[in-house]
Amino acid sequence: MKRLLLLVSFSLLLNASENLSLHQALEILKTQNLEIESAKIDESIAKEDEKSVSGIEYGTLNFIQDFAHSNDAGNVFGFTLSSREASFGNFGFSEFDGTNPNILNVQPKDLNYPDDRSYFQSKLKYEVPLFTGFALSNYKDIMSSMRRIKGLEKEQVINAKSYELRKSYYDMALLDDSIYNLNTIIENINTLEDMTKSMIEVGYAKHIDLLEVKAKKGNVKRLLLQMNANKKLLYHYVSFLLNQKVTAIVTPSSEIEMPILSDEEILKNNLDMQKASIALEIRKDMLELSNAAYYPTLGAFGELSTADDSFLGDADDHKAYTVGARLTWNIFNGGVDSAKIEKSKLEHIKMKSQLELARKGIALKLAKIRTEIISADEEIDSLKKELEFAEAIYKNYEGRYKEKLSSMSDVIIKQSAQIEKVLQLQIAKNRRNAKIFQLEKLANGEK
Repeated sequence: MKRLLLLVSFSLLLNASENLSLHQALEILKTQNLEIESAKIDESIAKEDEKSVSGIEYGTLNFIQDFAHSNDAGNVFGFTLSSREASFGNFGFSEFDGTNPNILNVQPKDLNYPDDRSYFQSKLKYEVPLFTGFALSNYKDIMSSMRRIKGLEKEQVINAKSYELRKSYYDMALLDDSIYNLNTIIENINTLEDMTKSMIEVGYAKHIDLLEVKAKKGNVKRLLLQMNANKKLLYHYVSFLLNQKVTAIVTPSSEIEMPILSDEEILKNNLDMQKASIALEIRKDMLELSNAAYYPTLGAFGELSTADDSFLGDADDHKAYTVGARLTWNIFNGGVDSAKIEKSKLEHIKMKSQLELARKGIALKLAKIRTEIISADEEIDSLKKELEFAEAIYKNYEGRYKEKLSSMSDVIIKQSAQIEKVLQLQIAKNRRNAKIFQLEKLANGEK
């Protein structure tokens, strides 16, 4: 009951989704995202496939119930014999009187034209493989590897959706940061607008100056509208990822810390590399599976049955058993098996080469991403200084305009430069965040 109440409370909390932190969102993602749920089901299916292969070694036990009704001579005689009810009369001895010297030439009517008969046979049959040339153990290893791959694919989906969710949160933080800067610019424009109106009243400014200020204000407001629209789209996407409506989140810092991960750690933990390694194991198992064709197979069986002209009639008296074994060995098949083995060897060699190629490809990608992150860091540092400088220049020109030392066009130009730096800084931070996310995706982490 306590657990149920906790679940209900948690569900209500999720539905409210007010000020949802990134940590809370990631926890919700793992239980509510539909793609992750689908990946979990695929993993469960693979587990059941593994169980189905493992169960073969225990053999099969079947109950077989036959019913037949016939007047065919062979069937009726077989039914009677199987029911342990055959008599000499079934062979035509009822027609033997001992006086006919040609008795051996007489066709027994009871045997050739018997009365119709019903036949019920109840049988329990157990079959078990004793030796399959190691094929069964190889199949088990292959299905186990397939299950492990599905588990890694599930982790990949979780990491991919976590990446998209975290990127959405950091994109929101960047938008909030840019909106804050643009709102500051709007406040400066409002101050400039009031100052221009005052200067027009005393004859120190022209009406065209006020129009320039209003035009720039409209341009900044348009940018704000676009950014707020992008925020709404991000909320829709976060809601889609979490499979529930989200209206407010707690944004993290707009800049992500550089993860401390060596190339060796990334290559070791990379899920694609792990999947490739398991695929190589599968190729090895398939090679061994091909070799199983050279071995004989041995199976055993046992059955217990009873038969009568009625269902389970005199079951104990009519019971019978059979036990046996069968050995099968393919001696020659035109070289098909040897060709399959050579094919498996070549595929195994090819997979090893592909694994090494993938490792080198990831190492190259890592070097490229690290270089791009360093470049983005330098660009962000430079743009921060440029933005600070642009803000100082704007303030300077605002004061110069007040003193009639520069025109309104000069002030607007400097303010445009300030806005441009705000947008450039947002783009640079977004590009840096994206590259760090790519690095974390290669490491399959959720830093």
